[in-house]
Amino acid sequence: MTITFLGTGTSQGVPVIACNCEVCTSDDPRDKRLRTSILIEGAGKVIVIDSGPDFRYQMLRAKVQHLDAIVFTHEHKDHIAGLDDIRAFNYKQQGPIDVYADLRVQAALKREFYYIFEDFKYPGIPQITLHTIGLAPFNIGKIHFIPIEVMHYMLPVLGFRIKDFTYITDAKTVSEEEKEKIKGSKILVINALQKQNHISHFTLDEAIAFAEEMGAEKTYFTHISHRLGKHAIVSKMLPSHVELAYDGLKLTV
Repeated sequence: MTITFLGTGTSQGVPVIACNCEVCTSDDPRDKRLRTSILIEGAGKVIVIDSGPDFRYQMLRAKVQHLDAIVFTHEHKDHIAGLDDIRAFNYKQQGPIDVYADLRVQAALKREFYYIFEDFKYPGIPQITLHTIGLAPFNIGKIHFIPIEVMHYMLPVLGFRIKDFTYITDAKTVSEEEKEKIKGSKILVINALQKQNHISHFTLDEAIAFAEEMGAEKTYFTHISHRLGKHAIVSKMLPSHVELAYDGLKLTV
């Protein structure tokens, strides 16, 4: 199974166009971060976790020709805003896309994309098939997902474990019970927003501490704001088994 990081950035701390900070003016392509999302390819399935505002460009950039499903972590706009752009896959595949989300996220999708759910189906609108998920494990084809609930300040957010790979965004706290689901992962992906304290995201130091506690063979940081700093510089601050993810990074799991 292959994991591709479609985006490793965030709307948190996104600068104005005229920003001249070292990250925004960097020539290093690893500093060009679109909103956080991953592509999962394996067992005959192509799955995306989250479709943020950059979804269309991310799929074009990654040359994705087929899409079976989208799995949502939570309902914030930087994770759902691109749902409308599945319509190209509907047209090419001549059928709906499976969407996996909890009931709270489904309610947000029905507010934001009301036209998808109306009785009258306007020609060309996105076509989806909703699947309700919670904390119980579920399968998409032969790919087994174990949901992990983390807290994004006061908002529950779902991360997912697939075999020995665990993917979590937008975490600030994780209960001991949910940590048990993570332990034993060989690869952990976790958010690391910035160095400064933040009410709803791990800071760099908090993410490092969490990586050490979980003990994965390799940990990658994602959901990175430009405030964290340049990839090359921050990488020198990290333990040997921890790396910053970057857009386009591929992992085999």
